[in-house]
Amino acid sequence: MQTRHFLSLLDLTGEELRSLLEHAIDVKLKLQQGIAHTPLAGKVLAMIFEKSSTRTRVSFEAGMSQLGGHAMFLSPRDIQLGRGEPVEDSARVISSMVDAVMIRTFGHDRLETFASASSKPVINALTDKLHPCQLLADMQTWFECRGDIKGATVAWIGDGNNMCQSYINAARQFDFQLNIACPAGYEPNADMLDAAGDRVRIMHDPAAAAEDANLLVTDVWASMGQEQEQQERMQVFESFQVNAQLMQLADKDALFMHCLPAHRGEEVTAAVIDGAQSVVWQEAENRLHAQKALLEFLIVGAN
Repeated sequence: MQTRHFLSLLDLTGEELRSLLEHAIDVKLKLQQGIAHTPLAGKVLAMIFEKSSTRTRVSFEAGMSQLGGHAMFLSPRDIQLGRGEPVEDSARVISSMVDAVMIRTFGHDRLETFASASSKPVINALTDKLHPCQLLADMQTWFECRGDIKGATVAWIGDGNNMCQSYINAARQFDFQLNIACPAGYEPNADMLDAAGDRVRIMHDPAAAAEDANLLVTDVWASMGQEQEQQERMQVFESFQVNAQLMQLADKDALFMHCLPAHRGEEVTAAVIDGAQSVVWQEAENRLHAQKALLEFLIVGAN
């Protein structure tokens, strides 16, 4: 069987993604009902963290345990990835000893290099370019709350970062309209925009993007590694805050999502993130369930 990787939402078909989300919802229900579901007994996931995280480590480690397998945490202090040994050589060795590899790193090219030499599935747990696992959780949350997202309008408010770019791929795979409101000079990757065609529109006015939207999404203004730009970005993004006034422009049943951690009073007000339209805690929990479904799909071909 050919090794399947999950470096981007584009690595699965739209049909496979929808099937995976259906399975994630079922896996979540089994856990809530106390029904054992251990298809990965005896399997091992290597978790390579070159960029720290709370939700990613907890969700993958807990998920593998609940599926009957084991997760191995590897920090930059533990391994010599790319230091004294080519990434490709590390990939050949590590993948020969485990059943899947999860990598959270900075450069997307580093992830692709590892995957090209890996004999086992590689999962993108975040790079500077994309964060596809978070989109699985976001889409699962929408499906649970509203049904299929096909034909809906999503407004991304803020930086054209890895989350924004993952939403571009999601718009293509799940067939929804994406309005991106970002300051000039902070747009997402031009090639990704071109590939998405009329599924995505770039705007520089948050109000225009939010009007009648079914879902509003944002992220921190300065991501990890951009701390030196914090003050400058605070000024540039000041008018791109998701607040009650912006939510009122959206559809009356609109939801709000944020991948967390959030900075209340910056990219989103406390009234919104802690309000009735916010589903951020359900969204955060769904990282666990969506990734369990993904691990099954990649390791044993489930779903």
